[in-house]
Amino acid sequence: MSRPKSSSGFSINSFLNKEEKQEVEETAVVTNENLQEHHFTETDLQSEWNLMLMNLRAKDPFVYNAIKSFKLEKIDEKLIQVQYPSESAKAEFDKISGEFFNHFKRKVNNYAIIIEYKQDVQNLKIEVLTTKKKFERFVEMNPLLKDLDDLMKFDLT
Repeated sequence: MSRPKSSSGFSINSFLNKEEKQEVEETAVVTNENLQEHHFTETDLQSEWNLMLMNLRAKDPFVYNAIKSFKLEKIDEKLIQVQYPSESAKAEFDKISGEFFNHFKRKVNNYAIIIEYKQDVQNLKIEVLTTKKKFERFVEMNPLLKDLDDLMKFDLT
């Protein structure tokens, strides 16, 4: 009835008496001095952005709808400014931004590109136009349409 003692391999005493090892943290410093910096144009940026949007439209419509109103603009030789309408849209963009910018940097052979984000609610806001709003805009351009509406009683609801 007696069993031989078996050891589990874990000793509480050795755990308590164990000397703490000091972890050495190494950081890699990346310098921009040795990065390739070939010229790219605004057209290069826009064509790659539109290509990525077309691919994204088929692959992930949710992310596409969130980021389709983003504007990418080349500010100077190293700086690209990304204008976005809302923080939630930017969160969706963050999911794919690394893949897009890595692809773009490889394509134009410029690894010193810096990305700057700017929230621009006013210019990037997508307004839903109803038939009534469209008609009101046309009336602003041509006031005679208002008389036509009074005469014909258009149903613009």
